[in-house]
Amino acid sequence: MNWKFAAIPTLVILLAGGIYLYFVFEHRSKPGINPHPDTNEQLTSDELAVVRQKLPAHFEDASDIDNTTVWMKNGNTMPYYPYTGGTVRFNQRVGLIPPAQKLFIKKLIKQATPPSERNNIEHGTRQVFALFNLPDNPTLYATPIGVIQGQDEKYYSDLLFYYDDPHTIYDNWSKQTWADVDAHQVKPGMSELETRMSIGMNLHVTGATEGDRTVTYELPDGKKYVVTYAHNHATTITNE
Repeated sequence: MNWKFAAIPTLVILLAGGIYLYFVFEHRSKPGINPHPDTNEQLTSDELAVVRQKLPAHFEDASDIDNTTVWMKNGNTMPYYPYTGGTVRFNQRVGLIPPAQKLFIKKLIKQATPPSERNNIEHGTRQVFALFNLPDNPTLYATPIGVIQGQDEKYYSDLLFYYDDPHTIYDNWSKQTWADVDAHQVKPGMSELETRMSIGMNLHVTGATEGDRTVTYELPDGKKYVVTYAHNHATTITNE
């Protein structure tokens, strides 16, 4: 029986950027800024930052993140749950993982998900969950990162996680910018990437050109930020 994976709206924006970064930087392996770009184009420092990808195709590939540290790239979109007694406790959903949150991945597991549970990834016959700890918290949690349907597998870990500390990847950002991002605040002058790193990817866009458009960000507490950008700098910020 033919089966297609459903699109994931909250991940589409990062998908295009991820594909671009893969082809430009597939030969590089270390985070940071490349001082000698192999191009004559005038790229920004953020575009030159190396964001590693693993391109997992199978469960064994995806399990390469077992016992590693990652940081949430697609903040405020992915739910997480306690994992106790060898099962994901879907009825005890904790909330959404914040942007740039540090996660200590223990291992990946496969588990069927209740049809009523919406977690931004297609259910298939089973979903793949990353089991993790938060800093200074021994509780084991689970968040979905992939889906299995028969012989077909799909993994979104490259879209969901940074494999290197984003403070290192974007070390061109000022200390003040990182202080605002770490505090999950939006300030005038921020780029779209800096804002996404601060308050997440649960957003709605008005306008096609990144850096010259208006974006509405929805936060887990029900608040909204409406940010207008010009030349990739936040010029108007409204907190609703």
